[in-house]
Amino acid sequence: MKFRVPEARHPGFLGKRFGDLKVRLKLVVLHNLFFLVLTSSVYFTVFPLLEQRISGARSREISLITQAFLAETPLPQLPGLELYSYEEGAAQSLGISREIREWLDSHPGKIFGDAAKDEFLYRWSPASGVYRKIRLPNEYYHQALSLIRAALFVVLGVIYILAVLLLELVIMPLYVYRPLRAMLNADYSVMTGDRPREIIPADFIPRDEIGQIMLSRNSTVEQLRAREGELEAALTRLENAKQSLAAQDRLASLGMLSAGVAHELNTPLAVLQGSIEKLLETVDTPSAQQRLLRMQRVATRLRSISEGLLDFARVRKQRMEDVDIHPLVDEAWSLLALDEKSGSARFENAVPAACRLNGNPDRLIQVFVNLLRNALQAIPASEGHIRVAAAPYPAHTGRAWLITVEDNGPGIPEDVLPDIFEAFITTRLDARGTGLGLTVTEGIIDQHGGTINAFNNTGGGARIEIRLPEFASGAV
Repeated sequence: MKFRVPEARHPGFLGKRFGDLKVRLKLVVLHNLFFLVLTSSVYFTVFPLLEQRISGARSREISLITQAFLAETPLPQLPGLELYSYEEGAAQSLGISREIREWLDSHPGKIFGDAAKDEFLYRWSPASGVYRKIRLPNEYYHQALSLIRAALFVVLGVIYILAVLLLELVIMPLYVYRPLRAMLNADYSVMTGDRPREIIPADFIPRDEIGQIMLSRNSTVEQLRAREGELEAALTRLENAKQSLAAQDRLASLGMLSAGVAHELNTPLAVLQGSIEKLLETVDTPSAQQRLLRMQRVATRLRSISEGLLDFARVRKQRMEDVDIHPLVDEAWSLLALDEKSGSARFENAVPAACRLNGNPDRLIQVFVNLLRNALQAIPASEGHIRVAAAPYPAHTGRAWLITVEDNGPGIPEDVLPDIFEAFITTRLDARGTGLGLTVTEGIIDQHGGTINAFNNTGGGARIEIRLPEFASGAV
């Protein structure tokens, strides 16, 4: 047998209006109705019983008084009769009206007055010839009922006020309003992104149904944050994958371009190197010999760079070895000696002797040649300053070195800085720049497992930061 869930009914106009009230107002309305019903129930249950008992006592008392009033016994001798203002004597002394006296004279021995309504009873005794007058306790019983009614209302009112104060000042704030306020504050923290306050503390969670709701809410928020963390991690991995694909595509395009450039350079470089060797055999001047030897080193370096471009295009794994960076930087600077600025520029090699990297020396010298050439082109013709320094860097996987190349030139334009390592990005395309130097440099650093970044110094000039892993024995 299937259990059928009943359809939800519309609450109606009053139900909808009551449901729209805040919790505090709902509770005020509810406990006011509760105490009103309770007070009405107590009043209409207890007071009729008291009224019935008092009416019975009044009837019995009036009956006894009436019987005693009819008797010929001298009433002043009855104990307690003074409470009823009993009097006897002449009609004028008792204040009996003419109509009542005429009725008593015509009805000797009978009582004038209604015991249920009148305040006094009158009687004339023919034996003694005196008139009698006695007060009935009707007013006393009426006042007693009024006092009981008022006392009942006062007691119920005091109980109601004390109960409301206890509810509104102690019970409801501690066990209803405070948990609700804690949930509202936590939900507001969720909406505003205040992560430390979006979970309700355990001290504010009771063990009742409200506490179960609060625990369920905390669990839901924690699961939501966990899913957000997983989603953020997945998006980060996706973004990294996209960047990696873009970098691989860019490196592949650059490799094809490098291969074409290398093939075009090989033939003229071979001719140039051969011509230099023949000139070395025929020229005897020492100064000319030195210049030719320098040209030969440059030509050899160009052949090495050409071969490196081919290796870069083939993505062939380079042999890694222990590289001493300080002399490598000096050699890179010496290869720039043909530039006219190199003679006037002040170059500082502040790389410590302990800086040894795991890399390929030919590829790394190409990195420093590119960076120093860019710095040399940027510095002023006079008072130019280039500085290369290195310091240990705590990388995530073992020790590394942070190498900086700084100059006192105008710095990198802000619109170019974000894309400085992209291919063909240069501000000197019409002069000496090709836009490929820093792109090739970034590719070499990436192949060595390092990173490269460009900044502008606060005091002026550009700063290139390279992070490369330290040499480890056994690395190939």
